[in-house]
Amino acid sequence: MISPAANPADQPRQAAMAVLSHAAPARLAALWAGWPDKPGHHRVRGPETGLVMVRGRAGGGGNPFNLGEATVTRATVRLATGEVGHAYCLGRDGDKAMTAALFDALFQRDPARIEAEVLAPLRAEQVAADARRRDETAATRVDFFTMVRGDD
Repeated sequence: MISPAANPADQPRQAAMAVLSHAAPARLAALWAGWPDKPGHHRVRGPETGLVMVRGRAGGGGNPFNLGEATVTRATVRLATGEVGHAYCLGRDGDKAMTAALFDALFQRDPARIEAEVLAPLRAEQVAADARRRDETAATRVDFFTMVRGDD
């Protein structure tokens, strides 16, 4: 969910980062390996791995509580053309964070191309994987019911 205080111009970028952060590391690496005109870049920060506190809410809307910690890796890169890309990924995969940061920087330079060549295929794969997971889960569903006794 996008914060109401978020800059509306950042919403496409936030959506792009959501797709990149959920992508499989091997798939992101394959997309980067196939990228024809890789820009010059240097690392500004990372990749660095650390912990973040995961917060939860009882029933989805109750009082917040600390659920536990999650490992997160972040990276920041600057392209030779000046765009700065950032990425945070769940887990310890520094290569994935670097690749996502590179695509974030490229998204700032040419959003239409990144959408067409990177984000749209990843989004389609993620939707298909979610549908497959839903179907597998639905196959194991058990419906419980209670028979009502007559109260004569």
